[in-house]
Amino acid sequence: MSARRHPSRRRLTPRRLLGVLVVLVAGAVLVAFPRLLGDGSAGGGPGGAGAVPVPTSVPAAAVEAVVDRVVDGDTVVVLVAGERERIRLIGVDTPETVKPDAPVDCFGPEASTFTTAALPEGATVWLEDDASQGDADRYDRLLRYVWSPDGTMLNERLVAEGYGREDTYDDAYRYRDRFVAAEASAEASRVGLWGACG
Repeated sequence: MSARRHPSRRRLTPRRLLGVLVVLVAGAVLVAFPRLLGDGSAGGGPGGAGAVPVPTSVPAAAVEAVVDRVVDGDTVVVLVAGERERIRLIGVDTPETVKPDAPVDCFGPEASTFTTAALPEGATVWLEDDASQGDADRYDRLLRYVWSPDGTMLNERLVAEGYGREDTYDDAYRYRDRFVAAEASAEASRVGLWGACG
């Protein structure tokens, strides 16, 4: 008696396996990266029907990105041309909330909440570099100014509204004078951490 194949079972040939993989990958791309396909979902994207117009205050050389998540007050994760990048905001230092083996700093949760509200997941932003600061820090985070759809720069807002302090690492950065003035005003007005943290 010869063995007979069950009629409902189909042999998985290399060709069928390749077809299944193509369908799975295409489906994953459609779900994970709708902006790359220009369908305008989740606020639009480059070339999409719902593309976000670039505010006039955003420098021409700034690069468009999409917010993936906020790490803390001064660090965010974005998608740039489909690549996930960690961004460290130039010129501002917010109180720590996620530093390993360290306590949460005074006003740290408030700074993280502010940045999360300013940069919701899926929002379009623009990243501006500054040659004076180098491209990335020692943790491989890209060093950038982050411009919001309303035309404001998040780095400067964090300082001006008391969610962080002006921070010059080594060399002066492009907007340092503005940030120093913003910090002086926030401190004088006792806003944010200046009033809450003594």
